[in-house]
Amino acid sequence: QDRSRLGNGPENLAVLRHMVLNVMQKDGEKGSLRGKFKRAGWDEAYLARLLTLF
Repeated sequence: QDRSRLGNGPENLAVLRHMVLNVMQKDGEKGSLRGKFKRAGWDEAYLARLLTLF
């Protein structure tokens, strides 16, 4: 059984997911969220810049 489904896990993951989406939307670059997620996975400098917005 996945521990993220027990207790407060679902609420905690929902809050984390909302925080990540807000950071992605706050980023000034144009483009889709899907593309931003991919770029953050490929480009460490872009990921570091997103984390500074956090």
